[in-house]
Amino acid sequence: MECLLTSFPNLSGLQMAQFKELGIQYLDWNNKINLISRKDIPFLYEHHILHSLGIARLIQFRPGAEVLDLGTGGGLPGIPLAILFPETRFTLIDGTGKKIAAVKEICQTLELNNVEAFHMRAEDLKKKFDFVVTRGVASMDKLILWTARKFKTQQQHAFPNGLFALKGGNLKAEIDPLRKGHFIQLFPLSDYFKDPYYLEKFVVYVQGYT
Repeated sequence: MECLLTSFPNLSGLQMAQFKELGIQYLDWNNKINLISRKDIPFLYEHHILHSLGIARLIQFRPGAEVLDLGTGGGLPGIPLAILFPETRFTLIDGTGKKIAAVKEICQTLELNNVEAFHMRAEDLKKKFDFVVTRGVASMDKLILWTARKFKTQQQHAFPNGLFALKGGNLKAEIDPLRKGHFIQLFPLSDYFKDPYYLEKFVVYVQGYT
């Protein structure tokens, strides 16, 4: 957990307790279902929880804002962001029912009252949000398609409402064809986190259409 305290030194006592309990919960649940790659469990905080919080290096979600975590899997990046922004509302959705069941149990244990989790697909969700966040879910063209018209008209952040996607690797071939129709920015997480793991990790921001 030390990597969290280094990068986010202003965590409250409650937040530190919740992040500690989150690690315990993931270790327990991973013995039942595969929420996180088992070979990567020793690096849970360094490679998964901190990675999820990379979005928070770019934007501070405001109280009352509504954020959708699309394809949340085991609750990443939604749960760590919900701990960090307790006054922001998070909706977590995924197509795998057993993972959503685990997410609900984890959030209940952590007493995260700002999180709702649903077993559903993005196209079936009618609600609109300030932002959508994702982590390793799909290619950017699919993410843009799935999140089209999922954004509120009213703006309340420095970034216009849109998508923040945590992505890795060489993204040029994936993103260049999309630039003509979309405003896209890449933010290297190596600018914020010094672990070599982040050398080819990015937050991709796409301004959304209302």
